[in-house]
Amino acid sequence: MGFHEFSSPYDWSRIAAYKRTAKAAFGGMIDLSVGSPVDPVPDSVRKALAVAANDPNAYGYPATAGTADLRAAIAEWFSATRNVDLQAIHADVVPTVGSKEGVALMASLLHFGEDDVVVQPKVSYPTYEIGTQLAGAQVLKVDDVADVASWRNVPGVKAVWVNSPCNPTGEVYSAERMAGIVAAAREIGAVVLSDECYALMQWRGATNSADDDPLQSTPCALRSDVCAGSAEGVLVLYSLSKQSNMAGYRTAFIAGDESLIASMSAYRKQIGQIIPGPVQAAMAAGLRDLESVKVQHARYRERLGVLVSALRAYGYCTDMPDGALYVWMRAKSGDCWTDMEQLAKIGIIASPGEFYGAPECLRFSATASDEAIASAAERLAR
Repeated sequence: MGFHEFSSPYDWSRIAAYKRTAKAAFGGMIDLSVGSPVDPVPDSVRKALAVAANDPNAYGYPATAGTADLRAAIAEWFSATRNVDLQAIHADVVPTVGSKEGVALMASLLHFGEDDVVVQPKVSYPTYEIGTQLAGAQVLKVDDVADVASWRNVPGVKAVWVNSPCNPTGEVYSAERMAGIVAAAREIGAVVLSDECYALMQWRGATNSADDDPLQSTPCALRSDVCAGSAEGVLVLYSLSKQSNMAGYRTAFIAGDESLIASMSAYRKQIGQIIPGPVQAAMAAGLRDLESVKVQHARYRERLGVLVSALRAYGYCTDMPDGALYVWMRAKSGDCWTDMEQLAKIGIIASPGEFYGAPECLRFSATASDEAIASAAERLAR
């Protein structure tokens, strides 16, 4: 039957009129809507890409499962940053062409269909729902997936999406809450799909000090105390887009249950969902260059702090997020589109909360340059 139809309010063309207004404002437009990185790719990544430009993995077909070096780099990264020993929990990995592709194809690669139900948070990244729709499966939205009573006894539940740190809200789940989700999902034979793309972007307890260690990351669904020492029924997604500014490289991976990964890898090979060989080398370098990750972490921490202070000055009720790269708050008017119109008049574009399931809210991205954030703060303070 192929892909099924999907429907979603997640359509960036809907903010085109607001962008026209913002561009006409004094000083022009400052776009804080899309979470697209603006900072340089680490030197280590660029050098690795250049060195690998004529490797056998470049002029020949690359490995779907990743080169031995990339697979080793992923395992090293899990150990260094997530306190996870992939081998000890019998986990496998497969690279994906960006995390969005991994999310969108997940339900299809798990062979879900019309009688299957995929649970997700009501306020969440829109591609969870779109991917479930593409597979022809049913979406169940709940206020909090950690409230397992809201889905455990629902017939047909086959998977549960977890997103911590969360896009757009910044919420971070504790290890205890994540462990509860994993245990409940296993009881009913469902798979936990843990989107951890912002794992190293944690701000809870941050002091704006150089002593802050970004590698003290948020709890991972594959951590032994969360998954009870086994990767069975757990899949974790991660991307280098934010930690290493590699969004254009399309470098991400899925790690977890080795039987599920093996099946996914077989299908991915047949449909050509493979990271190019030189990019695999660049990805390995990015995973190993943790010093660059620390530099990027400091940039985002500073930008978020400036943005939060400016939004407060403008009249919004908001605080530093616990994690991720966005400031999420209720619209002053109670309607995202009304606030979007007012903000556009001073040249600022936010992301409407309706895109994420909350039309009463707005999301501001910190993935803009220092200059753009400073200019936005100045305008908000007027």
